Amino acid sequence: MELTAAKRVLLAGNEAVARGAHEAAVGVATGYPGTPSTEVLEALAVYQGADVRWSANEKVALDVAAGASFGGVRAIATMKHVGLNVAADTFMTLAYTGVGAGLVVVSADDPGMHSSQNEQDNRVYARFAGVPLLEPGDSQEAKDFTRLAFDISETFDTPVLLRYTTRIAHTRGLVELGEIVEQPVPGFRRDPRKYVMLPANARARRPAVLARLDRLTWYVEESALTQVHERGSEVAVVTSGICYQYVREVLPEVSILKLGITHPLPVERIRAFAGGRRTFVVEESGPFLEEALLGAGIPVVGKEFFPRIGEMTPEDVREGFARAGIGGCALPTADEGGGQPVLPAAPPRPPVLCPGCPHAIPFMALRQARAVVAGDIGCYTLAALAPLEAMDTCVAMGCSIGMAVGLAASGGATGPVTAAIGDSTFLHSGIPALIEAVCSRANITVVILDNGITAMTGGQHHPGTGTTLRGAAAPAVDLVSLCRAAGVEHVEVVDPYDIGAVHTAVRQANQFPGPAVVITNRPCVEAPVKIRDRPYQVIPGACIGCQLCMNIGCPSITWGDTWYDGLRVVTVDASTCTGCTVCAQMCPAGAMTPVAGWEARPGG
Repeated sequence: MELTAAKRVLLAGNEAVARGAHEAAVGVATGYPGTPSTEVLEALAVYQGADVRWSANEKVALDVAAGASFGGVRAIATMKHVGLNVAADTFMTLAYTGVGAGLVVVSADDPGMHSSQNEQDNRVYARFAGVPLLEPGDSQEAKDFTRLAFDISETFDTPVLLRYTTRIAHTRGLVELGEIVEQPVPGFRRDPRKYVMLPANARARRPAVLARLDRLTWYVEESALTQVHERGSEVAVVTSGICYQYVREVLPEVSILKLGITHPLPVERIRAFAGGRRTFVVEESGPFLEEALLGAGIPVVGKEFFPRIGEMTPEDVREGFARAGIGGCALPTADEGGGQPVLPAAPPRPPVLCPGCPHAIPFMALRQARAVVAGDIGCYTLAALAPLEAMDTCVAMGCSIGMAVGLAASGGATGPVTAAIGDSTFLHSGIPALIEAVCSRANITVVILDNGITAMTGGQHHPGTGTTLRGAAAPAVDLVSLCRAAGVEHVEVVDPYDIGAVHTAVRQANQFPGPAVVITNRPCVEAPVKIRDRPYQVIPGACIGCQLCMNIGCPSITWGDTWYDGLRVVTVDASTCTGCTVCAQMCPAGAMTPVAGWEARPGG
């Protein structure tokens, strides 16, 4: 349901970005799911009027958005920070071509690596490309800045990078809604010198990029996005994004200059604000602002007192100012009294695959085969941990197959070389590496863990699911046909719940001379509809404590309270068991049986 009745609503940052794009009359919205950015497109899909879609990967998403922009329609492409690496080739050159209608690129960074393989700071991409960078500090700004970004894009003929972090993406705040501003659609205007980046045209566009930066610099010096909160204090703080909220909370009486645009910087305005005072820069991740201001001759300090690692917290800000000798903090520590009550720590949640996950048995088969496994990005990366311990590398999206090719070429692997990759990741960036494996006759096995969805980010659709973001039917990529079309001669599909069949398929693939593909084919038990079959139980007195079922790592199987011949027996939590039958297949004592009188549960 569209948010039209209320004028003020509670929105998470991602939802606010979606609302801002809607109010700006965005025509095309694309992206690839990745925490913490995923919910932007999901929220935008609720509104009518825009073409909202998941793309195969982030580069394709930005290509689609750029094409729409060239065609005269406002467009937005969303991704997490590492996704911009995938889209960077297009992004860097769009700074040269400029845009047709407004084009906004969303980068949701993940300091602290809550759900990421690195902690990169994507603010440097704006400086690298020479494009404006907007950083909202709450949900209201997330909505307003997104809307403004389209105007800036069209005014200065440039893509705009909208960058925020996990805390902004997932924190809710009150948002004042605005009206939708209808935009004309002028259509595509042929201009090869602008849009065809032959070297001669690109050389001619380079001065335009620099001239645009000069004009943007004048703009940011006067922009209302730079807010000065002068308190007359002897200490001055320059900050942006979520860190502004933390500084205001910790030092409510300090003078603050809050940046809404962090590239290019309003250097002269900051210089006047500092005015010889002791000036701090408070920012997450690296010293992006600090280095720029020092380079401009403005004496500031920052990372000397504030962390470069992890997600910034109010406590980090307080401790940093305390180390710098700044008193008057309004956020006492617990031992000083008067602070926030200290809540008990939440019990740890072990990082394991879900009960009934179809990925467990394939990894057990690979471990039994003593395979060297190059892994990839997805839920199945948890197979690197105990008790499965069946993954040896995991670097970035789509790396597994190429790394397996290299491992095989090195001759240094101690067992069969295997790449493990999910269906969404395979379609994202695994196909070119599979072609490489075919062309080089690499002696590897590729296990495509097809659970029919992009599971790790909450069950989004991809080109192989046969469904669009809005639930409409769409053609589905046939993975078997795709692999065979790429030249793979040995392709086998196997049910991952059939333990014997999985082991046989892996063994035969490992024996095949050249690249072989095994596709395990079972839907994710959690998304988009929870799959629940008859749960299992342990027959009292039948378990012999062999512990074989514990090797699956299923959270539904736990230690019981009784012992057998000095060995502890197990029990099954019927409330979480999905009825996958895997433990029953493994049990040598036949101690696992379905619960009698079971009826379908919600979602089953």
